[in-house]
Formats: sequence, structure tokens, C-alpha cells
Amino acid sequence: MESAQITRFGGPDVLHVNDIERPVPGPGEVLVRVGASSVNGHDVLVRSGQVRMVSGRRFPIAAGLDFAGEVAETGSGVEGYRVGDQVWGMVHPRQRHTTAGAAEYVVVPAGRIASTPAGLSPVDAASVVVGGATALIALRDSVRLVKGERVLVRGAAGGVGTAAVQLAHAMGGHVTALARARHAEALGDLGADQVLDYGDATPEQSGPFDVIVDTVGSDLSRYRRRLTDSGRMVTVALSGPVLAAIAASTVHGARRVRTFSANPGSALLHDLADQVTFGALRPVVAGVYPLADIASAHRAFERGGAIGKHVVAMSG
Repeated sequence: MESAQITRFGGPDVLHVNDIERPVPGPGEVLVRVGASSVNGHDVLVRSGQVRMVSGRRFPIAAGLDFAGEVAETGSGVEGYRVGDQVWGMVHPRQRHTTAGAAEYVVVPAGRIASTPAGLSPVDAASVVVGGATALIALRDSVRLVKGERVLVRGAAGGVGTAAVQLAHAMGGHVTALARARHAEALGDLGADQVLDYGDATPEQSGPFDVIVDTVGSDLSRYRRRLTDSGRMVTVALSGPVLAAIAASTVHGARRVRTFSANPGSALLHDLADQVTFGALRPVVAGVYPLADIASAHRAFERGGAIGKHVVAMSG
């Protein structure tokens, strides 16, 4: 089978599509025939070598954190799934030396998949998994958004950002999106009550906010000051400087900067599917690339400027 692999740390050109042996599901595992995967910030961090504590230094490293497709085979002891079922999920980051989402097939524990929402294509499903799961954890579990609260979403045009705008709106928040001005209409359609041009707006010109969802990772202390007395801020952009800022913010108690690891299992994926089914969340796809051209998908992600997710399709 074909699988996208990282052969050394570096830019998109270190990605290569290689022929490898198709994996076999063990007890409690499911073999998924992948229809699509997407490019996420974590993928870029692994490829560039910025998260070596997860990937290590052993190559090749399989590319692709998420996937959507159909069950091709089940291992012993697996219940609830049959061959042909449409599913979505995520590989565990430490699994990526053996198998990952940007491949024709992937093996995962049954506890890391769930049924795809009815009527959602693999491309659309792949565009929702990581961004939707991350936004749902951030808003529902981390900051516990309450109806009527004012929400700022930084980096609102990205995969997590577009999901956060939609979910915050569905949860009854008053949503301000910070993004490029040209995305204002699209973000308004997704539920943003106000869109600020990140090129012009400064933290001091906005707010105050009850909740800030950050996907950017810069100026955290300046934005934290725009919180109300009971405000909460969560960031999903992790790097050395960001982690240092998070640690320093703990002196501010409830108004500290929070973070978490989005590593969802079946329960969260089922909840995410409900959000799609009930109309609170819909896919936003920036572009679709064939597996053979996964490097271009990574380049487009790093270039920025688009709205939504860059998706890698296994066929076409």
C-alpha cells in the first residue's frame, strides 16, 4: 500500500509516498481503508522536528494524524464495527513510526474511532476531526463556555478556528473572530457576530471577553489582559515560548492561560458527530490534494491565507 512518510526533519520536501506492507489488525484493533486525511499543526511540528519528544529521531515517521474511511477488517474482540462501516478517528502520536492517517490503510485501536456522521464524505469528515475535536474540548471542557458570554477566536480562519466559531455560536456565545478581512463574510456565515482584521486590530482595541480561544500562540499576555474578571483563555498553539507563557500565567489564577492535549477517543468522536448531525458544525475545506502531492498540501497550510482545512484524498 502507499503511505506518506517523513524521511528526515525539514520542510515539505521531506515527505515521500512509499510502498509499504499493509498493516494487519491485532486483538482489539481495526483496519481502516482511508478515504482522506488532513494537514494539522501537529503534522507540521512533527515533520519539522519541533516535537521530537513525541516522534523521536527514528525514521521514517508516518504522516497524517487523522483519517476518515471505511472498516476493511477487524481484529479479534472488536464489537460494534463491521466491514464497510464508515468511520473517522485519530492515530496516537506515538503510533506514527508504524502507521498513520495519510496512507491507503491504517490500523488503530477500536477505542480511537467512531461512526462518521451520515452523509458526510471522507473529505468532509477528515476536515472536521482534529479541528472539531480540539474546539469542542476547548469550549465545552476547558473554558466551559456559558450562553451569552463574549468569545474571541484568534486564528478564526483555520481548522480549529472555523470549528470554534461555529461551536461557540451554537453554544450561545457572542462570537468575535480575528482573521483576515477577506474572510469576514465566510466567518459571518459560520456564526461570527463580529470579524476583526488581525492586520489592523490590536489586543487593546478589542474586548473585554469572557472567553478567548487562541490558535496563534503569540502575544498571549496582551490578550489575557482583555479578559473580564471571570474570563478564561485557552490556547491550542504549543511551542517552547507558548509553554513558558502558560507557566508564567498561573499566578493569575482563574484568568491563567490554559491548554490541553486533543487526543480524542470514541466518546468524544461520537459527541463530535452529534454536533455535525444537529447542524452545529459543518466542514470547511480550503483545498483537496492527492496523496502523491501531500507536500503541496503542507506548503499550502504553512503559507496560510485560506479558510478551512487542507485535505489529502487517497484517490483522485
